[in-house]
Amino acid sequence: MPHPHLFGLGLRKPHYADFLEAAAPVPVDFVEVISENFMVPGGRPRDILRRVRERHPVALHGVSMSIGSADGVDRDYMQRLRALVDAVEPLFVSDHLCWTRFGDFQSHDLLPLPYTEEALRTVCDNVDAAQTALGRTMLIENPSSYIAFDGADMTEWAFLDALCARTGCELLLDVNNIFVSATNHGFDAHAYLAGIPAARVRQIHLAGHSRGETLLIDTHDRPVPDPVWALYAEALERVGPVATMIERDDAIPPLAELLAELDHARAIAALRVAA
Repeated sequence: MPHPHLFGLGLRKPHYADFLEAAAPVPVDFVEVISENFMVPGGRPRDILRRVRERHPVALHGVSMSIGSADGVDRDYMQRLRALVDAVEPLFVSDHLCWTRFGDFQSHDLLPLPYTEEALRTVCDNVDAAQTALGRTMLIENPSSYIAFDGADMTEWAFLDALCARTGCELLLDVNNIFVSATNHGFDAHAYLAGIPAARVRQIHLAGHSRGETLLIDTHDRPVPDPVWALYAEALERVGPVATMIERDDAIPPLAELLAELDHARAIAALRVAA
């Protein structure tokens, strides 16, 4: 059965009042929050999330599960995330194909993995452990990257395909990250889309990026650019109706501007369905 087209925004502090105080709900199908910002037992963050959840479905998106860590996922982290999952009953729970932690050191950065069979076994073990701890299927997001390891056994998209096959996890496809990484590493973004397991994609992220001196940087600080919109249209032809979300984490504009971008995503999706 195909998934419905859903269209959402990342919930950020400048827009809390829009979501909590407006007489009518904001016209989105869901909101996504950064899990770690709400993994506390109470206080203002959880109260805000509870009130938003009364109006909108919520997706939880993590940035520090570190599913690529050789020493496994952190038990305390998983317990706190499970408590949040049980309280929110989220639409999705997601995190990134990366590592952030080594022992007690937390980098707070999404560090790349070597795409080798050995790394794949580690990631599969960690995803299995995470899904067991959460009692649900996770979505794994493709990262943006700026360096790559020598000696890879497979492409990133082949790695994701194998990960889904072995663990039953699903995908959060970040179209901007595909464009950024393809530009930085010189691979074919169209081959990436052709190689992912389309039936496993449940959600799509759209965002803007910046151009550094030699690389594109996934900054989430500007509107979605035309090449990413074009890649989004191509992705929809592969994966069909899925949840789509606009991410903005810096230089956050008024909510109306993000809603206009979301309307553009709706228009592209409508054309793909009509075709």
